[in-house]
Amino acid sequence: MEGKLRNMTSVYLFRGEEVLLLYRQGGRVVNDMWTGSAGGHFEEYELNDAKACVLRELQEELGIKPEDIENLALRYITLRRTKGEIRQNYYFFADLKEQAGENPASNEGISRWFSLKEICSLEMPFTAKYVMEHFCKIGRYTTQLYAGIANVEKVEFLELSES
Repeated sequence: MEGKLRNMTSVYLFRGEEVLLLYRQGGRVVNDMWTGSAGGHFEEYELNDAKACVLRELQEELGIKPEDIENLALRYITLRRTKGEIRQNYYFFADLKEQAGENPASNEGISRWFSLKEICSLEMPFTAKYVMEHFCKIGRYTTQLYAGIANVEKVEFLELSES
């Protein structure tokens, strides 16, 4: 292990009980699977500010500005060791305001609204799949921040409380 890190962020936009997902096409790390509404790699100046990264990605990929969303919250942080690097993912959740439009289009692939019941059967990146399963079962009923550590079989979650 060389100590290489990959910092990424993702945001899941909600409209009531539906979540906007992206079928990402042509990505370097994630390709031909469903991901959050928008997301990507941190720029060097964002390394200590995951929120700045996710807001930039929302603007770049969907044309959504901070005033188009509400209740933006960091809800999950995951760590996974794969392909010689440690991947740190910061998962945000937010509600899309009505004035933002019905169907935001992405320049990274195909955007589509799904009910929460549908999403667990979709092909997703490893940690994202476990984040959404946990969110559907537990996270949607809390305001907690969760930390997840990936192993070969699954992602284990703990509440990340202030200490």
